[in-house]
Amino acid sequence: MKKLLCPALLLLASLGHALEMPEVPELANVPPAARQAAASIDPEKIRAHDRFLSSDLLEGRGPGKRGGQLAAEYIATQFALAGAKPAGENGTYFQAVPLMAVHTDVEKTNFTFVPATGEPIHLTYGEDYVTKDQTGAPSVDLDAPIVFVGYGINAPEYKWNDFAGVDVKGKILLAIVNEPPSTDENFFKGKALTYYGRWTYKFEEAARRGAAGVMVIHRTDLASYGWEVVRNSESTETSYLRGDPLSVLRAAGWIQLSVAEKLFAAAGMNADRMIQDAGKRGFKAVELPVHLKAHIVSEVRNYDSDNVIAMVPGAAPSPGNNVLYTAHYDHLGIDPNATGDKIYNGAVDNGTGCAILLELARAYATAKIPPPRNVYFASVTAEEQGLLGSKYLGMHPPEPIGDLTLDLNFDELLPLGIPRSVHVSGSERTSFYPVVEKTAAAFGLRIEPDDAPMAGHYYRSDHFSLARVGVPAFSINEGDLFAGHPEEWGKQQKAEYDAQRYHRPADEYRADMDFRTDARLAQFGFLLGWQALSGPPVTWKPGDEFEAARKKSIGH
Repeated sequence: MKKLLCPALLLLASLGHALEMPEVPELANVPPAARQAAASIDPEKIRAHDRFLSSDLLEGRGPGKRGGQLAAEYIATQFALAGAKPAGENGTYFQAVPLMAVHTDVEKTNFTFVPATGEPIHLTYGEDYVTKDQTGAPSVDLDAPIVFVGYGINAPEYKWNDFAGVDVKGKILLAIVNEPPSTDENFFKGKALTYYGRWTYKFEEAARRGAAGVMVIHRTDLASYGWEVVRNSESTETSYLRGDPLSVLRAAGWIQLSVAEKLFAAAGMNADRMIQDAGKRGFKAVELPVHLKAHIVSEVRNYDSDNVIAMVPGAAPSPGNNVLYTAHYDHLGIDPNATGDKIYNGAVDNGTGCAILLELARAYATAKIPPPRNVYFASVTAEEQGLLGSKYLGMHPPEPIGDLTLDLNFDELLPLGIPRSVHVSGSERTSFYPVVEKTAAAFGLRIEPDDAPMAGHYYRSDHFSLARVGVPAFSINEGDLFAGHPEEWGKQQKAEYDAQRYHRPADEYRADMDFRTDARLAQFGFLLGWQALSGPPVTWKPGDEFEAARKKSIGH
């Protein structure tokens, strides 16, 4: 259990941090009243929100659970106190997202590889594999052939189809995480990951083709996160949108690379050679002389979990050019099987983003002048389950998608002090990027390129759900450089967080967190949003993968 910070210490921290906040820069196309509103953004208000949202009382903010409901009610209450108007359903702040939660019964579930010749290979849940039955059945038995489909991608624009000439209906697909390796920016964007490399795409493509299941081969070097992240994420419930035609796999899972090596060996094949060949043109999917025999037992519950949506009306009543700010409030809840601390508090991921969203809403709502157009604030649910809340928001936006000119997302911002650099990956894909560059320069923020393009960070947070329906969208995150520290210090802090706290119960609020990071980037996001509201409509650059969706959303 965490100890509460005493009021005197909070007051001292508040005074110290407030005095050290840099000034908000002047920008020619931002009126003084808007700049003043941005300057009112307070790191200690952000601290207070984060501290409450990540307390044990909220039980890890699991979607559909008591703690998640408390978080949603708190966020709605704070929107109301700030003066932001409800923009959910039926005049409320809430948008009910219909979900189905599946929890695999580890003790009763089993996976076995049964080769045509040789001994069966029994797997251990959590250590060797994880899986979920997306259908909602209480139990399912599988005895199906395994087909190695390389990266499990069909990408006509790159003339790549791992499914050419093979029928995978009713079979188990074995697919490598990520996408074919390349340094050619015209082929799967070179080193940068496209959506084809995401595990969510592989599950969706398998569902489109009628497969019974998928086993994604995990590799830390390609996934950019270790096996424990996969295991921890799957140890609690996984939710799906009810009625989603692309969530129908009976076994949606992952296996360790070492397990894949055993599987290939049982089929008389060399894993390294098969994986290497899968990255070359001319690869053909191959059915292995091995079946997966599985018994999967699930605890299933249907429930609704709310997106919480507010808005500040703009001065201009005409449609279009409205801005959306997003941040997910859910985390991983409670793991009843864990030893020691069982609560995934999610202080950084994403108590920070929620707290920023609430401060942005307060700053817009209390500004001395209204924003040029409507501004929306959506704190979404079930991000950790696969961006489900934001996916539903994209399907059911508070106003027509074509009228939203930009989504700015905040997710997992480490509170480390005054930032001197920023990540805005994806903004360079839009016509808004010159404004981002100019504003970053005014704030004294160096724009850092994505240091791990193969990780596909752009496709792993809620802005992607808006991008895929056409809205120009990107996240704002801190870079590696902080005032008073060498660049290596920032990198070390992030490495420590990733290794010891990310998606672990250790992601807890601490009194030494310095929320000037979050406040400064909230100010940056405020001025970006204001400029988008008053500027020309934001578009995707010609040829971008989301350009067609944008044209469709605006009727072109």
